[in-house]
Amino acid sequence: MAFWGGKPGARGGQQSIRSLVRRVYDFLDTSDPRPVAPFGHGDPSAFACFRTAAAATEAVVAAVLSGKHSRYSPAAGVADARSAVAAYLSRELPYELAAGDVVLTAGCNHAIEIMIAVLASPGANVLLPRPGYPTYEARAALCGLEFRHFDLLPEKGWEVDLDGVEAVADERTVAMVIVNPNNPCGSVYSYDHLAKIAETARKLRVMVISDEVYGHCVFGSKPFVPMGVFGETAPVVTLGGISKRWWMVPDWRLGWIAASDPKGVLRDKKVIQSIISYCGISVDPVTFVQGAIPQIIAKTDEAFFENAMNVMREAAEICYQKLNDIDCITCPHKPEGSMVVMVKLDLCCLDGIDDDVDFCTKVAREESVVICPGSGLGMKDWLRITFAVDRPLLEDGLERVKSFCNRHGKAKEVK
Repeated sequence: MAFWGGKPGARGGQQSIRSLVRRVYDFLDTSDPRPVAPFGHGDPSAFACFRTAAAATEAVVAAVLSGKHSRYSPAAGVADARSAVAAYLSRELPYELAAGDVVLTAGCNHAIEIMIAVLASPGANVLLPRPGYPTYEARAALCGLEFRHFDLLPEKGWEVDLDGVEAVADERTVAMVIVNPNNPCGSVYSYDHLAKIAETARKLRVMVISDEVYGHCVFGSKPFVPMGVFGETAPVVTLGGISKRWWMVPDWRLGWIAASDPKGVLRDKKVIQSIISYCGISVDPVTFVQGAIPQIIAKTDEAFFENAMNVMREAAEICYQKLNDIDCITCPHKPEGSMVVMVKLDLCCLDGIDDDVDFCTKVAREESVVICPGSGLGMKDWLRITFAVDRPLLEDGLERVKSFCNRHGKAKEVK
């Protein structure tokens, strides 16, 4: 379809969430006086209810004013910042991470770039979830690293299809990627399911890359469990950052790669050494934000995090209830974490809508609502909806989606 451009098979190498959503924005009717309902991407920093902690802002200001953090950063990051992140992550692990186990990055997307580049040896392949975060595919395609998909199962709360993982893996598989809490599905994996993932990785002799940028952004019945807990079973590389939990600071560009590897598998394979070598020819995370990290971690109190999750819990509940009131949309699993949810588009209920892309472009033009098409995430005729929007606009935007569906709905047969 012309909306995507290029060959269908090249989609993974050309798309990102940002580019997908930007194309939907192009269909907005600029004469519509209503505010745009931005349900397409996870950057709610424009809304007052999602502002970051005062302690985090104060730490960054103090770091800038100190004059101590304007120099170039070492390739792996500033030592004090690496130590602070290692201590922070170690709180929930059965062993201690050292500063040498952590490499700082310019955000979590940069961490993805680094890991994919490091793994891209000739003939290797990496296993990616479907639906998934398309940056992994795009980076793999750019690096010439083969990627293979395993499915997430909506009927099982978007758990990993572990039989499917084993079916697509071979002797050239180097890693499997999981995202927990999950983007784009809004699911949270239980301790038992993570243990099974680790056991599958051990059986296949691969590392687990655990994308935990939404770590602790949970508001359902399941607590967040870091994959690093299972580092004794299989080596784990955790990707994370401050952009989500510290509410919302995506452009502070501070992420990390952390190795949970008590048996030394990654050390023996020189994985961390390769990561640091790559960082030497890549961009650095902002030095003054690195300088602020120890204070950001130390001084942000639990009350801030509790309030943030209360706000997100309320938004998720509103989103779930309103989606269930729309005939042509099915939400298979109530969101429990992150700030997004995947929903099925029931085209049989609609007239004049070809697929998920057509739905998103038309609802943008007619209702000024921006939604991410599931096709770009590996799920045709699904939608990814972001609910991290202030309550009035969230409710209004979902009502507009309902009006759109009613207007385009097929007439029901009268028996």
